[in-house]
Parts: sequence; structure tokens; C-alpha cells
Amino acid sequence: MLQDLPTPTLREASPCVLETERLLLRKPTLADVKAIARLANDRRIAENTRRLPHPYSEQDAIEFVRAIAADNRETVFLIESDSSPIGMVGIDWRQHDAPELGYWLGVKYWGQGFATEAARAVIDFSFEEFDAERLIAGARVANPPSRNILEKCGFQWSGVELHRFVALGCSTPVDCFRLSRGVWSSLKSWRRSTRRAR
Repeated sequence: MLQDLPTPTLREASPCVLETERLLLRKPTLADVKAIARLANDRRIAENTRRLPHPYSEQDAIEFVRAIAADNRETVFLIESDSSPIGMVGIDWRQHDAPELGYWLGVKYWGQGFATEAARAVIDFSFEEFDAERLIAGARVANPPSRNILEKCGFQWSGVELHRFVALGCSTPVDCFRLSRGVWSSLKSWRRSTRRAR
């Protein structure tokens, strides 16, 4: 008789805060709802993020924060710079064989290396705390800056697929990427993030 294969979330990670050189990553709370809604309510972000609706209201942010608190299918961090929220980053664990990295930043924070810094911290956290053998990620073909972030994090291009985007109301081509545990471990020269228990 065949047994179920183990999932990548064999060890349960304790709630924590990740710190990088310029950023602090922590679990979002209801106190962050206004800031999340203000940042996310920009069509330029929604058009490049599969699940964000546009417009994005405070009620959307409330539902998002409550869903994270009630479900362990995603590990999500609010990104802060100088104690101000600037975006979100996390891992979607729903596909056990291919956990997916996702991120977005408020528009005024684009082009400053924040997304790469936050993504690297979450990638390290994911491989160190969980048993995943690889991560996947995607970037709209029309969004080269997001593709650059993934490549700087060690992701390798694996093809193009059509994915549905809520804000667009249709499917659009997405460059797909993967990062294996082996490639990640060879790139450990990244500046390490630190972790604090909460």
C-alpha cells in the first residue's frame, strides 16, 4: 500500500520577524489595513499581481489579513522600511510540490532594490524552515523589472504560461521561474537575514 508523500511543510515555523539590511518583514495585522489598502490601490500593481483586485479597498485588506490569520496555506510578510509599510512578500504553499513566491511593492518604492532584498529574506526563510525542494515564481511578460528581481534571486526561467489576473479580468502571458534548493544553497553568499521570535 502506497503512503502519502510528505509535504514541504513538515516542520512548523514559529511566527517571526525577518530583518535585512534595510527592511523588517513581519506578519500583517488589522492595524495595517489602511496602509495596505493605500499601497495596493494602484492599477499598476494590480495589473502585475494575479490575485489583487482593482480598486483595492480597506475591506479587501481586512479580508486578506483575516484570511492569513485563519489559514496556514500562505506565509505572508508585510515589508517595512523605516517603520513604514511598503509592500508584501510571501510564499503560497497550496501546491505542495511547488510553493510559489509572490511580492508587490507600493509604486513609490519601485526601483530601489527593496523587492529583491525582501524576496531573498523570504527565500532563505522558506528553505531553512521548510522541506521544499524548490520554489516557483512568475512575472508578467510585460513586467521586465519583476523578472529581473527573480533572476537576481537565483531563479531560472522555465517557460511561459497563461495566468489569469483578477484586475485584468483575463489571462495574460507569464514568464515562469523555478529555484531549486541546490541552486539556493550555492548562492548562500547573500547577506543573511536575521530572525526574531515574536
